[in-house]
Amino acid sequence: MAKVVLKMEDDISTDIIYPGRFMATVLPSETPQFTFADNLEFNRQLVEGKVLKGSAIVAGYNFGSGSSREQAASTLEGHGLIVVARSFARIFLQNSINLGLRTIACPEIEAEVGDELELTGDRVLNKTTGMSFEVEPLPAARQAIVDAGGLIPYARRLLVSEAK
Repeated sequence: MAKVVLKMEDDISTDIIYPGRFMATVLPSETPQFTFADNLEFNRQLVEGKVLKGSAIVAGYNFGSGSSREQAASTLEGHGLIVVARSFARIFLQNSINLGLRTIACPEIEAEVGDELELTGDRVLNKTTGMSFEVEPLPAARQAIVDAGGLIPYARRLLVSEAK
């Protein structure tokens, strides 16, 4: 079960997620402090640990547009957030997969802050409203990378299994 902690509109750029002025900070252990830095209230909740891991951000179309900065995905993963959006920008989606960030493309999603979402492989059920929405699943190879925790853990698993 994932509680919606932030609802966003269409065309949320990577500069909103991780502002460019923090680009000198690139370590995954340090980037989370700047997640949504210009949304002072939400950033404070994240930094103070008031947002539980597994919480969801719900957004419209083209989430993660703009630059190719992987810190936008890294910073969200650093808080253990899940992003459910109507669609994702191509580069952001690939960065998310590579870093193990759970992203769910759900073109018809309807949810508000505070709603409880049940996320299955092919549907999102809004337990608060009772509405159910179809998911656009990732291809199996990409899902395997996310399930492994990202590209590096996935490659490590492959190398270990080949060595046996």
